[in-house]
Amino acid sequence: MKFTTPATTNPIDRLKVVGRPLDRIDGPAKTTGSAPYAYEQHEAAPNAAYGYVVGAGIAKGRITSIDLGDARRAPGVIAVIGAENAGTLGKGKMNTARLLGGPEIQHYHQAIAVVVAETFEQARAAASLVKVEYAKEKGAYDLDKAKGSATVPKSDKPDTKVGDFDGAFAGAPVKLDATYHTPDHSHAMMEPHASIAAWEGDKLTLWTSNQMIDWTKGDLAKTLGIPKDNVRLISPYIGGGFGGKLFLRSEALLAALGARAAKRPVKVALSRPLMINNTTHRPATIQRIRIGATRDGKISAIGHETWSGNLPGGNPEEAVQQTRLLYAGAHRMTKTRLAVLDLPEGNAMRAPGEAPGMMALEIAMDEMAEKLKIDPVTFRILNDTKVDPEKPSRPFSQRRLIDCLRTGAERFGWKARSAEPGKTREGRWLIGMGVAAAFRNNMVMKSGARIRLDGKGIVTVETDMTDIGTGSYTIIAQTAAEMMGVAIDKVVVKLGDSSFPVSAGSGGQWGANSSTAGVYAACVKMREAVAQKLGMNPAEADFADGAVRAGGKSVPLGQAAQGGELVAEDSMEYGDLDKKFQQSTFGAHFVEVAVDSATGETRVRRMLAVCAAGRILNPKSARSQVIGAMTMGLGAALMEELVVDTRTGFFVNHDLGGYEVPVHADVPHQEVVFLDETDPMSSPMKAKGVGELGICGVAAAIANAVYNATGVRVREYPVTLDKLLAKMPAMT
Repeated sequence: MKFTTPATTNPIDRLKVVGRPLDRIDGPAKTTGSAPYAYEQHEAAPNAAYGYVVGAGIAKGRITSIDLGDARRAPGVIAVIGAENAGTLGKGKMNTARLLGGPEIQHYHQAIAVVVAETFEQARAAASLVKVEYAKEKGAYDLDKAKGSATVPKSDKPDTKVGDFDGAFAGAPVKLDATYHTPDHSHAMMEPHASIAAWEGDKLTLWTSNQMIDWTKGDLAKTLGIPKDNVRLISPYIGGGFGGKLFLRSEALLAALGARAAKRPVKVALSRPLMINNTTHRPATIQRIRIGATRDGKISAIGHETWSGNLPGGNPEEAVQQTRLLYAGAHRMTKTRLAVLDLPEGNAMRAPGEAPGMMALEIAMDEMAEKLKIDPVTFRILNDTKVDPEKPSRPFSQRRLIDCLRTGAERFGWKARSAEPGKTREGRWLIGMGVAAAFRNNMVMKSGARIRLDGKGIVTVETDMTDIGTGSYTIIAQTAAEMMGVAIDKVVVKLGDSSFPVSAGSGGQWGANSSTAGVYAACVKMREAVAQKLGMNPAEADFADGAVRAGGKSVPLGQAAQGGELVAEDSMEYGDLDKKFQQSTFGAHFVEVAVDSATGETRVRRMLAVCAAGRILNPKSARSQVIGAMTMGLGAALMEELVVDTRTGFFVNHDLGGYEVPVHADVPHQEVVFLDETDPMSSPMKAKGVGELGICGVAAAIANAVYNATGVRVREYPVTLDKLLAKMPAMT
């Protein structure tokens, strides 16, 4: 099915099941422990041996010698695989560094061997016996020092320009020119990267924790040099991904190599230090933002430049994306520069681009509002735009940023905020409020599904879509139930298997809308097959309450499959509506903080997110997505930072003892409001994504609230007490 014209009225609009805050259908399996995650596929892959990964002890250089003898002779060891005996390996399209290093080492903890043994403990003990000698080379590990050598990346539109930014900025009566820093961040998801591999002849099955089944199937086949059809990936349950499991990683490859050598299933899970230094992370950025405005608050010039680093061949953190679209301004400029750093690979992490970009932009907007002596909410509203500022002939499909800001301001009690920083106190605590806009582009991808109908009226959905804790099982079941006119308990959903039709996968905030649209397409085909089987006109058939009605007769749905199961398969493909209309999601974040006037300790007390993101398919799971994103934003604001040892090139705090993330005691009252909205330009579901919108702007809202509380402006995240203490207001 092709989606080339705006959606009109369709069965989803009945909203009997879609749009309801239903409980997660996978909840009971997960809460009882019966949902098998990748490392727990004991029944599917019995008698599995254990693999333990050895990571490189240097960040850049070469292995001059590697002695595997003691490891091979250790108790319980079945095989030891390194570059010298792994066979010829390719490199996946989505990988920057090779997943098995040697003799060249490209980054610290790059996998250089895997030890396979009967037990995990034996594999770990033997791995410690691997002796490696290195020839170190000088590497680049400091973004500040590498900034001057940064170049224009090969990414799409690294630089943009509209009008005369330099002239307009120079002539603006009110100007801001500020530089902001965001640090490296770790995904730190609960479930580690884990896989079990098993070979049957030349066919490989991999039970893995991965967000994008088809991408990873293709890259694993390419890396191993085998046909893609010889690889099957299975990933029904995933304990968090956040972009860190979008691509093939080393544990999956090493499980496959280990299983081939051991001639039995092998399971490999990365330890936390290896997760942080061996897989991907959100790269640090340096961002310079310049804004020029008239005295009445209208932006006349806006420029945003960003620098980030990556391994050779890697991509930049495109932190200017939102600045191209979020605010009006006739004269505009963005620049993206990429430096070569010999750190572990930088790649997608929840809302790549916009999340770190808005950490800077939305502080800059607050700083500009203060210069203009205009309320920060009012300043943002003044500079709203209904069209793409770079292409004014291209309107937004929906844009309700003003509604989000006004709704949030009223609900949060914004009027009570003191415009003068450092003036609101409760005992020793300084109280402040902050605001930031939320923005994330809406993307759609081709997505397919297969529908089965049996004689009992049970509808089964098969698609390789994944559920990374986001509620995919439930919204897919809701979609099928709505389309086929059955209760949700009459729908069975099967996900995460590459033998199913290829879906959009989970990533980039495109998963929910795209995958349900694919289910919609397959259900349309099934409805036609059912109507024809029952001798009804498909155009007139009404599917409701477990029956099909047309021409004055009503027949149970299952009757269409009495002669045998009916199967329908289709995909949703997209035309050029996204080129004719800019499709984005919008929101507003409001935060109240308390800062201890003696110690600088910051406590977030309450948070509100107002979101305009198309039709909300399940308000309960959508709210969970947003409050999870808000919590990640809180971490980015106040504590999260991968500390780089710039002498030796690795992340020092590579475990959850040193890499701090928010815990329950850090998370305050959180409220989420979804504006009632549909976007017919997006898909037949009229939905958009929301899982990443919730993180965009949160950190800046907190930083702005800290400034309102203390009068101390911090432009280098995280906003820790050492950056506040020297400038705090005098204690009273």
